[in-house]
Amino acid sequence: MAKDDDGREQVWKDFRAAVNMTPARLEKWLETDDSKRVGWKGSDGDGHGESVGHHSGRRIIAIKRKKKADLTADDYAHMKKVVGYVARHTAQGPGHDKAQSDWRYSLMNWGHDPLKK
Repeated sequence: MAKDDDGREQVWKDFRAAVNMTPARLEKWLETDDSKRVGWKGSDGDGHGESVGHHSGRRIIAIKRKKKADLTADDYAHMKKVVGYVARHTAQGPGHDKAQSDWRYSLMNWGHDPLKK
């Protein structure tokens, strides 16, 4: 690997810190009604189809199941997107009832459970 290979090593570390759900746990979560209900859906915003976060969750599962050496530039770009989303949205947490909030459910679609220690 080149000297930092365009920041990939940092993206890898940040992604591993941000995504605190296992592929199996995330897969199970994505099957729930709450997971399918939350998030922005489609360019027309009409509430139909799969949300951006739900789609991202499926992509995260695939990335986490790959060997690091097999990750593509597109994988790293998505990992960077995930890190940014998790950082922005954890900072916007609700003042109460975090456990049952759409805020938490949306983050979980992106592989991050804010209640997991």
